[in-house]
Amino acid sequence: MSDAAAPPPVARLVVWRHGRTEWNAGGRFQGQLDPPLDAVGRAQAARTAPYLAAALAGEDAVLVSSDLVRARDTAEALAPLLGVPVQVDERLREHGLGSWEGLTRDEVAARHPEQYADWLAGRPVRGRGGEPAEAVAHRVMAAVADLPPAGAAVLVTHGGTAGRLVEALLGLGVDQRRVFGPLGNCNWSELSFQASRWRLMRHNGTVALPAGEGGVPRPDGTYGRSGADSGDAVAPAGASPEEAPPAVPQDADATT
Repeated sequence: MSDAAAPPPVARLVVWRHGRTEWNAGGRFQGQLDPPLDAVGRAQAARTAPYLAAALAGEDAVLVSSDLVRARDTAEALAPLLGVPVQVDERLREHGLGSWEGLTRDEVAARHPEQYADWLAGRPVRGRGGEPAEAVAHRVMAAVADLPPAGAAVLVTHGGTAGRLVEALLGLGVDQRRVFGPLGNCNWSELSFQASRWRLMRHNGTVALPAGEGGVPRPDGTYGRSGADSGDAVAPAGASPEEAPPAVPQDADATT
């Protein structure tokens, strides 16, 4: 809790997950491997960047990305709109998933059934290797502490890392993990430092698609996303530390 309450170098954080990759769409675990954005992911970044830039208009902002190409390319869509360079920090990388990296869900289930069962149940995954969740939280909190003083910072990162960061900033303990659903591809969370602590102001923010571009009608007459292009009610198609198979709840993330 002390880390979450420490005076930060910025008063506002936007935690932005990268756009979709072919591996996300195919249910393949990426971890710290480096597949690029696919055409959908590039379109997501191009569509979302102007919205974030408008929301940050007039603020002294910094833009920091994971060193993995899917995050860097997402950040590059926003940089010219903010008028700032992309700073790269490898501490914003995805949760290392050890022997699962590069495998599909089906392959993990066939080769490592006990580990897969742990993942589905939200238990620590034994024998996989990679990083403990606590190590991910520690490194990403260190990255936040090292930000230059600014009014706001946009951190372009990954599903698992974003989850551990939000939990750490809010001072959530182990028993409170997975309280929040995972970020969809190119969705974001926004936090504000107020009265000596971080507050979550928005979670899983997304830019709606118009009807002509595949948007799904909502009860209020607007259009949203669905499927792999979404963080909405339909489970995303990817395989990440934060995403469970479509048939099970999304809170079955991959921990070590």
